[in-house]
Amino acid sequence: MFQKQLDSKVVQCQLCNHFCKIALNCLGICGVRKNINGTLYSTVYDKTSGVGLDPIEKKPFFHFLPGSYALSVGTIGCNFGCDFCQNDWISQIGKDKEVNHPLLKDISSEELITTCVKEKIPTIAYTYNEPVVFFEFAYDTAILAKAKGIKNVFVSNGYASKAAIDKISPYLDGINIDLKSFSNEFYRKICKGSLKPVLENIERYYQNGVWVEVTSLLIPGKNDSDKEVKEMARFIKSVSSSIPWHISGFTPSYKMMNTPSTPKETLLRAYRIGKEVGLKYVYTGNTLDKSTQSTYCPKCKALLIERDWTLTTVKDLKNGRCAKCREKIEGVWK
Repeated sequence: MFQKQLDSKVVQCQLCNHFCKIALNCLGICGVRKNINGTLYSTVYDKTSGVGLDPIEKKPFFHFLPGSYALSVGTIGCNFGCDFCQNDWISQIGKDKEVNHPLLKDISSEELITTCVKEKIPTIAYTYNEPVVFFEFAYDTAILAKAKGIKNVFVSNGYASKAAIDKISPYLDGINIDLKSFSNEFYRKICKGSLKPVLENIERYYQNGVWVEVTSLLIPGKNDSDKEVKEMARFIKSVSSSIPWHISGFTPSYKMMNTPSTPKETLLRAYRIGKEVGLKYVYTGNTLDKSTQSTYCPKCKALLIERDWTLTTVKDLKNGRCAKCREKIEGVWK
């Protein structure tokens, strides 16, 4: 899907905002879409590097079937190359040459759906690596899931093309998009992408009716200034003040092993900024703080959902409203 034949058997991939022009027998930036005899193929269709059962809060989704579980599935490859990637062993494999990943196993969409039906799992999460790079597999699975009443969510860098977003949106119930910075230089140097398409796509998914949550990983000295945090919060609010914003702490990984972990105070400061800007739902992640990981009514401040890491207790939330003052609480609740 999403390809355009050019001269001399060169193929332009139109799946994401890199719009790679891929020569014969070569791979795109993602490392998993290959030009074979002038036609682009996915090398990870019906393949997985791992399937697991996770609390939906781990993705993280805090306004999406709280306390439920998701069947998580991923493949290999990514259209970004983030220096701080925590899953680089699957996301960055195959970037230089095609690799037969030792953990890549065959699996079908039908098997995933059968598992969900049998175990009564309400959601499939396409995660671990960027789901857009295994779009065809995710798309075909999502169609089957929808037919069985199973929900679909992406955990994504938000770099898909407009055509891909419009194609998947009817079958996608939720997406958590990383807003990694509000600096194009950060995106270019550290992530090997650009900022503008991510901002446009947060709004595009939202306008398409997909439930959107946003995550920002704050890295000391890189994207954690008050100015940048406020810019990210203001942008999210410009789309909707009801979009949950997850502010997560960095831990040393991949090419940034010498960068220190994010202090808890940085997360709390960003939490306060998000609230001051006017976001209704702001959360901290990768730190133990029940008060900033729980959901409160934006009107009467009642505790609606209490969270202790991924242990979730629904308290004063009923049918998507505050049980005390009847304020509507945005999310996917059933």
